[in-house]
Amino acid sequence: MNIQNHPVVSREEWLAARKQHLAHEKAFTKERDKLSAERRALPWVKIDKPYRFQGPKGELSLADLFGGRSQLIIYHFMFAAGWDEGCPGCSFLSDHIDGANQHLAHHDVAVVAVSHAPFAEFQSFKQRMGWKFDWVSSEGCDFNYDFGVSARAEDVAAGKATYNYEKSDGAEEELPGLSVFYRNEAGEIFHTYSTYARGLDLLVGAYNYLDLTPKGRNEEEIMDWVRHHDRYEDKAPGSCCHGG
Repeated sequence: MNIQNHPVVSREEWLAARKQHLAHEKAFTKERDKLSAERRALPWVKIDKPYRFQGPKGELSLADLFGGRSQLIIYHFMFAAGWDEGCPGCSFLSDHIDGANQHLAHHDVAVVAVSHAPFAEFQSFKQRMGWKFDWVSSEGCDFNYDFGVSARAEDVAAGKATYNYEKSDGAEEELPGLSVFYRNEAGEIFHTYSTYARGLDLLVGAYNYLDLTPKGRNEEEIMDWVRHHDRYEDKAPGSCCHGG
């Protein structure tokens, strides 16, 4: 779309076009509700493998990550051993977690980030970013591999690595994703859902704002403009509410 030569019409013509688009929006909302219901109806897989994680007070089980709640959302954050900082795209998404978590924590949902790097290696980065959400390490267990966000180097080199449930030429040793779990009153844990790639868009609130604007996401490749929030080169212009 050429924003420089965009159609300009009367208020009456605009209203007619807007009403037509509203009908499409309502249809999309109904389809999204149907898709969400279908997601909730997916069958579950019982988790029997004894995954172990490292947190600020030592070793944790998968059950521990629920924090007394029955539902757990894990964001698979791209941070491998030896990295100095986390993936900018994962960081962009993670900038949205704390705000939502203030409410989710009071609605029977725990949100935890999990990375492959040793726990100590991402603490300074977490502090730099100012995040408060729980973030633990899966170092030494198969969790990242079992849930499709890490691939072994030999599989990547041989073209055998998969991502988003299919073999992918673009698969890397570390990639992002999200997995959801449920724990019943007997303490049994079930894997209910995972999503990857564009399935993670839903978690990025800034994209929802951009999708409402004339320029949209305004990117040639996904997140090509995104930086760690302390790495943008220029200070953003002041608004009418906050001054310049």
